Parts: sequence; C-alpha cells; structure tokens
Amino acid sequence: MTRSNYPLLDDINTPADVRRLPKELLKPLAKELREFLTRSVSVSGGHFSAGLGTVELTVALHYVFDTPSDKLVWDVGHQAYPHKILTGRKERMTSIRSRDGVCAFPNRAESEYDAFGVGHSSTSISAALGMAIASRLKGENRQMVAIIGDGSITGGMAFEAMNHAGSLDANLLVILNDNDMSISPNVGAMNNYLSKILTSRLYSSVREESKKVLSKMPTVWELARRTEEHVKGMIVPGTLFEELGFNYIGPIDGHDVDMLVSTLESLKHIQGPRFLHIVTQKGKGYPPAEKDPLAYHGVPAFDPSQDRLPKSTPSPHPTYTEVFGNWLCDMAAQDQRLLGITPAMREGSGLVKFSKQYPDRYFDVAIAEQHAVTLAAGQACEGAKPVVAIYSTFLQRGYDQLIHDVALQNLDVLFALDRAGLVGPDGPTHAGSFDHSYLACIPNMVVMAPADENECRQMLSTGFLHQGPAAVRYPRGKGPGVPVQGNLDTLPIGKGEIRRPGHKIAFLAWGSLVAPALEAAEALDATVANMRFVKPLDEALILELANSHDYLVTLEENVLSGGAGSNVALFLHGQKLGKPVLAIGLPDCFVEQGTREELLAVCGLDVRGILDRVRAFCG
Repeated sequence: MTRSNYPLLDDINTPADVRRLPKELLKPLAKELREFLTRSVSVSGGHFSAGLGTVELTVALHYVFDTPSDKLVWDVGHQAYPHKILTGRKERMTSIRSRDGVCAFPNRAESEYDAFGVGHSSTSISAALGMAIASRLKGENRQMVAIIGDGSITGGMAFEAMNHAGSLDANLLVILNDNDMSISPNVGAMNNYLSKILTSRLYSSVREESKKVLSKMPTVWELARRTEEHVKGMIVPGTLFEELGFNYIGPIDGHDVDMLVSTLESLKHIQGPRFLHIVTQKGKGYPPAEKDPLAYHGVPAFDPSQDRLPKSTPSPHPTYTEVFGNWLCDMAAQDQRLLGITPAMREGSGLVKFSKQYPDRYFDVAIAEQHAVTLAAGQACEGAKPVVAIYSTFLQRGYDQLIHDVALQNLDVLFALDRAGLVGPDGPTHAGSFDHSYLACIPNMVVMAPADENECRQMLSTGFLHQGPAAVRYPRGKGPGVPVQGNLDTLPIGKGEIRRPGHKIAFLAWGSLVAPALEAAEALDATVANMRFVKPLDEALILELANSHDYLVTLEENVLSGGAGSNVALFLHGQKLGKPVLAIGLPDCFVEQGTREELLAVCGLDVRGILDRVRAFCG
C-alpha cells in the first residue's frame, strides 16, 4: 500500500482531514477507501461486504458531522471498517480481529471516534437516544447519529427506542442502511429530488409553523395531518416512522456521496428525531461480493485479483455446527413434531439443509431472540417439539423468556447453543462464556456439554426426547474427530462416565475440556471423568471420585462463578466432604480477541496451563 496508490487517503489520519477536502474530492476519496478496504481485508480476513456498502455513507458522515464531538453509533459493527480506516487506524487494519490488533467491532476503549461498543444488534438507536438526552440536559447542541441496517432494525429493541424517541425533542438522527435490495430506478433522481424538498429549510419551517397554527383548530389539524400522511405515504415508505414521531426522509441512493452530503447537511438544521432511509448495495464495488454478498460477509484472507474465495481444505470430520444440521434433518424425518427456529442465523447455526428439506417447519424470525424463545414456547404448548438454534451469546438476549415462558411452564423446547465458550477473532461480544452459569440456575433445565462430535448428536437426541426444556452447548469449529454414528441414540440424563482411570487426582471435565484433560492426565496418571451434564450433576460419580482420590479438579470452558465447578464444590460442602477442589475455567474478565487456541492458552485452558495449575495446587 504505497503512497502513490492512495494520494487522498494517505493524508487522512482523522475525520478533520476529511472535512478539509473540497466536496469534489469526496467521490475519489470514496473510491480510494473502497480499494484500501478490499486490499486490507484480503490480507487480514474479516467482515467485508457490509463495509463495502457503507463507504460513501462513512465519508459523508465524517464530512458533515463534527466527530468525535458529534457521535456516530454503528449498529452491530460489521459495516464500520471504513469508519475505522478514516479514524486513525488505517495503518493497523491488517491486524483486525487478531490478538492485540484492531477490534472486530467499534470499541470505546480503542478510539474516541467509537462512541459506543457494539457486537449484538439493534442497540444503536437506544444508545444514541441516551446520548442525545444526556447532551441536551447539559445544554449542549451536538448531533447524535445511529446507523442501523435493515436486518438489525427488525429487532424489537430498535422499535422500543424509536417509540420513545418520537415522544421526545432529542436531537437524534437515525439512518437506515437498507441493503436488502439493489438500487432500482425508483431510488434515483425522483426520490433524490423529493428528499431535497423534504429536507429543505423552507419545507421544515412551513411544516412546523403550520402545525402550530392548525393545532389550535383540532378538526382542521386532523384533516391536515391525515392529508400529509397520505401524500407522503404515496411517494415515500415512511408512514410508519412518521407515526412514531420521526421526520422521515428517503429513500435515497446511499452510494451518491454528493447527495448524501447535501441531505445530511440539511438534516443537521432540523431539530428533533429524524429518520433518513438510504439504499445501498452490500459488496458494492467488488464484483464477486456484489454477486454473492453472503459469501463475502465474513472472509478469510484472499486474493482480490481472483473472482472467488480460497477453498478450505476438506476435512473428514464435521464441525459441531454440521453435526447439529445433519441431526436436525435426521430427527425431523423421524418425528413430524420437530420445528426449527433461528433468529437470522440460518447459515451460522447450520440450518441451510433443514430449511430446504423442511421449509414448512423452518422459521427464521429475523434478529429477534426474545420472540424466537417465546415462539418456541407457544409451539410447544400445542404439542410441537421446537428446536431453537442460537449462539450462546445471543440466547442471553432472550433470558427472561427462557425463564418465564419456557422453564417456568416446563415446556418441551430444545436449545442448540452454538459458539459456546471462547469464539476467537470476534472477541468478547460473541463469546459464549456464561451459559453454564445462567442455565444451571434455572429450575427444570437440563444442560449438556458434549466431549466430542458423536456425543453431541446423542445429546441432541436426549434433549429432544426429554419432557421439558433442555440445552446442548457446543463450541465453534471441530471437535477431537470422533466418528459420528448415524443412529439417534440417547444418553441417560444426569450420568457421566470415566474416560480414563488413574490415581490420586481426578479430573471432572465438561465438553471441550475433556480432550485436554485426557492429555494432561497422561502426564499425571490422573483419572478423567467426562461429566456430560452441567445439570443435573452426576452426584453419585462425584461422590465416588471424592472418596477414591486425594484431589478433585473441575474443568470447564465457562466462567467459574456459578459454573459447573462451583456447583460441584457446593455439593461436596453439603455432603460435609472437605476434599480439596481446584476449579479451572474462564477468568473473571472479558477475554479479548485472538485465535481460539491463543485465547485458551492465555486463560490456562490448554494442556500446559492445566498441568501448571494442577501441579501447583497438588504440590
């Protein structure tokens, strides 16, 4: 990336440098920014197609608004790579998502231009509204901007925030980045012209003054209000947002940087909640990503001169996600009651094959985790057997529904929790570090953690056939490589197994840590128990090991507080067994990004870390 490749971008170190440019240079700057983004992500890998779609918007936002005094709140953060490049991080972009590198998502600790830390969706409007309220109470006149995608705005939290914002006089601008469609003729000149009218000071002043006059004549005011609503409803799809109290503008071409700048400059002078609808193309400017934006959403390192991503090396062993996807189809063939639910994670959770084979039994509820859980509860009330496929970190968003709507009523819902434990490059927002703790404390729940791929399949069958709520939590990627049997066998609930007999030291391991426990045990001649069930605990096996060994060591890829290890210690205390117990798990902190292997080593959950801890504990 030599200076000659990016004559404008090379001189951009902060948004203030963008604001010093003449307007006519913004379009070539956007071109350079898109090329730089493509080149840097091709080296590092990461989120790609969403950022390609927000290049012009990012340039326009930093050109019009006085960042970081004015605040930009990006929803989720997949679209924020161009923002990071323009805010002093371009030289480090090839380190993104690696340990000690640039964070995958906006992070307040990383930059003053990252106004709010994100990772889970639909939070931007709430956060920006909070900032606008606090700023107004301090007597400041600053702009708060929330940029949200068409997927994220389906989350109920976004509508809760807009419903609140419409009743306030907060200085809030919501920008809907609509990339679910290509830019069509009706989002061209005509809509740009209408947007110019709707954002003009003349229109705004006439509109507001008319409201003041007509509001004193209720009948006339209601007629005028309805007339404006119907006229705008005929030419723009903004009636819903107008009803929520927003001044709706759009849709406009999100790749026309001049139009974006003009519209944003006009919107700066309109007070109260405003809603700008822009239409963009995901993957814009890079033909392979335009053709298949889903494939280029998150990418490994690639050669930008090629029209395809590098093929991964075929593996004889399936990932845990693939094990789940295959099991779901097999069980669905056997039991007509099975229904599959996902909150907008069809590909990530392994439901592609199921959605094609059983479209009438497949439900993608969009980014709405709370609804997904209660939808499953309603289905279970009528005799269905719903399976909710969801990442561990995202189930946290439906926790009240999990307790109140599913567990309290003891309904037959199976939760397949992917990405349990440390996930790696996406960092702490996506880590499933807490599910042992937040699930095991709920009455009626059965919680399982498979040690290998075949056991994962068995546990899914066990949870599905169990009468009541159950969860199977499994890590990202591949397991130890155990062949997966084609049957649908179950396991006895609450029963673990001895994987290796030994002496003096007994490892009680759950899930992903059974394999390193077995390796560490070879060096110590220790016993290894695959505990399988976080809840109910195999109390008989715990007593057996406590009575036959000098030391017990619990191992889990979950935080220690409230986890399986702490519940073992509580049980032993209740039995008045003063046996030394060493609990090994994730530390009491948010573990930052890196490869999964790096993070396990940092947390002392690799073989070497386990041996060091056990030797120190046992002398």
